[in-house]
Amino acid sequence: MARGLTTILMTVITVLFCACTVFLPTIGDPNSAPNQHVTPYYIENSAVDTGSPNIVTGTLADYRGFDTLWETSVMFVSGLTACLILMKNTGEGDGILTGGKQNKKKKGGK
Repeated sequence: MARGLTTILMTVITVLFCACTVFLPTIGDPNSAPNQHVTPYYIENSAVDTGSPNIVTGTLADYRGFDTLWETSVMFVSGLTACLILMKNTGEGDGILTGGKQNKKKKGGK
């Protein structure tokens, strides 16, 4: 029963999110708010505000610094996780990737 309720709830949330997309501006619309206010400010003031002659570097480093930091952190953790999953174990039961088996010593000291 809980699985059915979860499925219904997730379906309702998905439908609501999809329905809200009609309120987003059209991609590339020159009259959208970001293109009318934010973009011109970045273009005109990025060299003065950031001290970087490159608009992209100034935007990523200063205006969106925390956002870029967390995106980079997420990418690092994702890459590290993929490496851990794909890494082969060298010994018998020596890591967490052994399917939950405990490292049991064989009789005879081996």
